[in-house]
Amino acid sequence: MRNWLKNENVQMTAVALATAIGAQFKINPFQEDYFRIGLGVSILLFLLMIMPHLSYVKTGILTGIVSFIVQSVDLLYDVNSMSVLESLHDNIGAGIYYIAFSYGLSKFKNRFHEIQPLLLGGLITCVDFSSNLIELLTRGVLNGTSIFDMREWLYLLVVGGLRSYFISGLYNSIAVRQMRLMHAEQEKRMEQMLNVNSGLYGEVFYLKKAMKTIEDITADSYDLYRDLREQDMNQYSQRTLGIAQQIHEVKKDSQRILAGLLKLYDSEKAVNMSLSEVLNFAVKGNLKYAEMLDKRIQIQMEQQYDCESPFYIPLLTVMNNLIANAVEVIELEGTIRIQVYEQDEDVHFAVIDSGKGIPEAKRNIIFEPGYTTKFNQAGIAATGIGLSHVRDIVQSLEGHITVKSAERNGKGAAFVVSIPKRNLIKGAEAENTIRPDQNL
Repeated sequence: MRNWLKNENVQMTAVALATAIGAQFKINPFQEDYFRIGLGVSILLFLLMIMPHLSYVKTGILTGIVSFIVQSVDLLYDVNSMSVLESLHDNIGAGIYYIAFSYGLSKFKNRFHEIQPLLLGGLITCVDFSSNLIELLTRGVLNGTSIFDMREWLYLLVVGGLRSYFISGLYNSIAVRQMRLMHAEQEKRMEQMLNVNSGLYGEVFYLKKAMKTIEDITADSYDLYRDLREQDMNQYSQRTLGIAQQIHEVKKDSQRILAGLLKLYDSEKAVNMSLSEVLNFAVKGNLKYAEMLDKRIQIQMEQQYDCESPFYIPLLTVMNNLIANAVEVIELEGTIRIQVYEQDEDVHFAVIDSGKGIPEAKRNIIFEPGYTTKFNQAGIAATGIGLSHVRDIVQSLEGHITVKSAERNGKGAAFVVSIPKRNLIKGAEAENTIRPDQNL
């Protein structure tokens, strides 16, 4: 059934029938029987505009034929004061109108979305008026009447203009709504993609650090093996060599995993994104996170600096985690302020929460590897990215991160990330500007 409805011949027939039936419903805006306006043209115009895949010329020909048949059948029941022959001539003229109208629209059917609304309405009005003139000419030739009536032409122009602008306006309203829905869907997909890339970047960062640690352990194990062998402690030296070999196998497995992740996250092909866009995604994601935790949290944005940066993924990873930490430390309700400002040669990102704050004695250890204050009900520590890795990502951009008490009566915490502006701006070419995958 669905495939049958997708058939173009079926669709063209449906358009023709809808137009012919709609033409039977008429309005009379000028209080004169001669200038009754049928809805058929409006229906045809609207359907053609939303179905540009159809052949307009074939649809127009089919519509003209169906319209002639329908009106001729109707003529058998209501001839009025006109002769049957004159009525048939009028019906032929109406059929010719639909063909001419569809042919005129076919000249710019694939550009409806490109043409400005006012210009589009004007073009359709011209097509409508020209088609009406062709209809009048056909009637004049068949009935032997004059078509040069300026008052009649004026009526046709006004009616065509009203009809054209109304339908084109309706079409543009639908098109705008579809564009908004598509934009919302694209933004949602972009948000999902950024969240995935942010998590992926964190994993790549973890693994690169782990690779360095594995290399050091392998080297130390082999050095220990040689020392034990020189001391004729063969039993222990062989066991140490076995451990070194096992660690080397772990290293090779880790390298394969890292190679696979790097294929998914390719920092060399990264495009640029503004800081405001990065912050917007981070804020939206963490507002949803707060709702999931049943917390009423307001996030206030105070951005005084913006720029395009190719390192939006590291920035998003850092801001996502700092804001998420702020959400978690607030018990039921509170506020989070995000400040972005330029000072000297650095760009500062501050995340200030209204939580219970961090004691001064712990401010030097919260960035240590393995430190966490997050445990589940079973007493198991959280496995998310820690502040030590946030600090490492910031340092990979030659920046630094500090924590202090918020200004509100000593409550809350304020994390401030400072990154040299030259390492953020688009196209930075300073010699000491590094990529986030360097100096790990």
